[in-house]
Amino acid sequence: MPKTRTIVSIAWILFWGLMIATSVQEYLRDHQHGIWKPVLWETSSALVASVLLLLQRHYTRRHDALVAAPLRWFLRQLVWLPAYWILFVPLAFSLRHAVYGLMGEQYTHDGWTQVYLYEDIKMTIFFSLFTAITFGILSFHAMLDERLRVERANASLRQAQLLQLSQQMQPHFLFNALNTISSLMHSDVARADSMLVQLADVLRATLEVGERHLVTLETELRIVRGYAALMSERFADRVSITWDIEEGALTCEVPVMCLQPLLENVFKHTVERRRQPVAIRIMAQRQQTTLTLCVQDDSGLLPTPAIGSDTDAGSGISLRNLQERLAALYGKRASFELRQLAPAGVLAELRLPCAS
Repeated sequence: MPKTRTIVSIAWILFWGLMIATSVQEYLRDHQHGIWKPVLWETSSALVASVLLLLQRHYTRRHDALVAAPLRWFLRQLVWLPAYWILFVPLAFSLRHAVYGLMGEQYTHDGWTQVYLYEDIKMTIFFSLFTAITFGILSFHAMLDERLRVERANASLRQAQLLQLSQQMQPHFLFNALNTISSLMHSDVARADSMLVQLADVLRATLEVGERHLVTLETELRIVRGYAALMSERFADRVSITWDIEEGALTCEVPVMCLQPLLENVFKHTVERRRQPVAIRIMAQRQQTTLTLCVQDDSGLLPTPAIGSDTDAGSGISLRNLQERLAALYGKRASFELRQLAPAGVLAELRLPCAS
């Protein structure tokens, strides 16, 4: 709250500066000299009011938490109003009498009953305004603190959610890879051994990423290329992969393992089910603040959902996991789409924000 204190202090000084200027202007209408008198009147009021204000704030600060219960908070402040009634006149008028005496003059004023009545009405108005402004400032800061607390809680929740989703994805990927290697163990030991080496490279890359949720596209491509090499080894005669990656896109941050499930989807739903060769194209293109990632094949077909079913082409574990991570990381700023191409082929398109 240092910035708020500075602003309030400046406003306080400007307020009393305006009061002094107004008093001087009114005084000069009927007097030609002695301008120090209206300056003294308002300055003494400002000094005493500031002292009382600071004392009130010092001793009521411990009740700031009650701002959420306005009635209780205002009652704590109201206890200080009699202090203004009792102390303001003796303190302010003592200063005026002392300065007048030093100047060789006598300070005259109305009777004490009238003085107390007039000044106490002024102090009541002053006290009410100050208390209302303090309540407004404290309420504003309480709102900001609550918003910050909620944002931190949401951020922690998103972190936990993302970690859980990432942990779900990695075993899913690992099990698929091990099943692929297992299918070759008895038919082609050399290829199975080669695939184990490829798997080790992929796992090494994922371990280097650690628990981060965002990495550069360049880092993500290390994982994807390892996975592609792993799967291409298994389907050596049935798949070809083309990489079309813009150089300017490599520095954009993307969710960890966001391309791998798209490529895995092609192998699972197209390559494994066809005997003819499948051409896969992986693209990355940056347009100002948007990064577009695409995985496209030339043979796939989107399955038609059953009537009354909520499932769709993106309902697999990996793709559903990816969609949940995108929602947690970007909200509506990211999009994912599976699109049927003509006459055959499926395009998986991922659009992410990419800061300049």
